[in-house]
Amino acid sequence: MNQISVEELGQRLSSRDASIQLVDVREPEELAIASIEGFVNLPLSQFTEWGDQVPTLFNPQAETLVLCHHGIRSAQMCQWLIAQGFTNVQNISGGIDAYSILVDPSIPQY
Repeated sequence: MNQISVEELGQRLSSRDASIQLVDVREPEELAIASIEGFVNLPLSQFTEWGDQVPTLFNPQAETLVLCHHGIRSAQMCQWLIAQGFTNVQNISGGIDAYSILVDPSIPQY
């Protein structure tokens, strides 16, 4: 599975590249504390509610970046997306925790 650093994510977000798909698999209560604009929230705990909608929500050929708190849950999601036929999936290494430390300190840590 491919990884992208939080620094690379920051550059991609600042370029406003509309072709990338952004997925955040954290829980709603985590999102209430800290979030990055542009990400679609698909909490892993609610997989049964959104799992069958992924092929219609996202383009399997488009670059898809997946975020969580530290990078573990997003890695799980990346593996699942690849198993569903997604061809360009990247896990955001270090998650929003690393992003808030290394890229945007205005994002709260938790």
